[in-house]
Amino acid sequence: MLEKIVIANRGEIALRVLRACQALGIKTVAVHSTVDRNLKHVAMADESVCIGPPAPKDSYLNIPALIAAAEVTDAQGIHPGYGFLSENADFAERVEESGFVFIGPRPETIRLMGDKVSAITAMKQAGVPCVPGSGKPLDEDAAETARIAKDIGYPVIIKAAGGGGGRGMRVVHTEMALLNAVAMTRAEAKSAFGNDQVYLEKFLENPRHIEIQVLADGQGNAIHLGERDCSMQRRHQKVIEEAPAPGISEKQRAEIGQVCVEACKRIGYRGAGTFEFLYERGRFYFIEMNTRIQVEHPVTEMVTGVDLVTEQIRIASGEQLRYQQQDIVLRGHAIECRINAEDPNTFTPSPGTVNRYHPPGGPGIRMETHLYDGYRIPPNYDAMIAKLIAHGPDRATAIARMRVALSELVIQGIKTNIPLQQSNMLDQMFQVGGFNIHYLERRLAEARKA
Repeated sequence: MLEKIVIANRGEIALRVLRACQALGIKTVAVHSTVDRNLKHVAMADESVCIGPPAPKDSYLNIPALIAAAEVTDAQGIHPGYGFLSENADFAERVEESGFVFIGPRPETIRLMGDKVSAITAMKQAGVPCVPGSGKPLDEDAAETARIAKDIGYPVIIKAAGGGGGRGMRVVHTEMALLNAVAMTRAEAKSAFGNDQVYLEKFLENPRHIEIQVLADGQGNAIHLGERDCSMQRRHQKVIEEAPAPGISEKQRAEIGQVCVEACKRIGYRGAGTFEFLYERGRFYFIEMNTRIQVEHPVTEMVTGVDLVTEQIRIASGEQLRYQQQDIVLRGHAIECRINAEDPNTFTPSPGTVNRYHPPGGPGIRMETHLYDGYRIPPNYDAMIAKLIAHGPDRATAIARMRVALSELVIQGIKTNIPLQQSNMLDQMFQVGGFNIHYLERRLAEARKA
């Protein structure tokens, strides 16, 4: 078992990793920017190291500073959390070249799955169902691009090969708009990701977003832990996640889960990962793999009883996977609401001081946050400040418990999206389940018109 770990992140995920380390008896090193010295996990860690000024590029994305933090504290491993450098193959490579353990997949695996085109190629070879598309980056041959789009059938979507986070995508409905969309997406991809390669896929008009959680030890053992439904989205950003997905049968779960397990074995996957799919008319279509722990991992933990962060650390320490597929049994239903520091109507970020914080309680309620009374939320980072999770014996109970928990949750001094999440819990379509990824966006647009 690793004896000391650098937590190369901030906020609630850093606190989550710290608690897992404490339970395992592992010493922790918290790294932080100058504006983050008052974070809860920094106070709780065994050691802390300031790695730079507030701008992410100068601190949490500063690879030499993170490596130096591990060196000066004699740490053995580095846990990247999610976001920042968690899916940066160069970072993982530098960590391992420097003699430390990267708590995640091997660099070559991150590189393979981080490029959407190479990921799709690898998944096709592994038998994972994929969205019909170009299968390769688009070149400068306009006629060939037009032919591919025509063969697939409009509408199509242009995607950046190195994209993510909902950026680098354009939907095209006609041949007339195709080439301009390709050029604009190339330019955006170059600016945002440093990679101007783009590819083309069939645009599914009413899909759900279903993802499969996996664990693998890189030693030939792998399992899946069921699926999550992440269809409640705004601007390609998840707002609510739940497990299991409404309407997915045990047979479907077993079939797609086994496909993902076999793919993990084929690529020698190590650690926790997520296969993301679009799901339409009973069929799964692979879109990407996240080679890290997900924001929404708690809902899977609640229904399976498996501590995913602990398993990440155990696997990185060289242990074999402790579970077999038959050990994974889904119990009940879990829902997660992302709580953001933002105006619930305009979605404008709302940094500032939390004058009063009171978490909810009750059966099946879990709160993941770094907030406390007097904590000042800086303007430099993502607006998500908490995750509220409700678990129950069935979906209706989980929704009811979430509704009560949201009414108990107090975060004063800033604006939050709690009112939006309360309206989501009361929404009839949400209560039924099975809505597509465009549902929330359309509902909000209709509300603005009213």
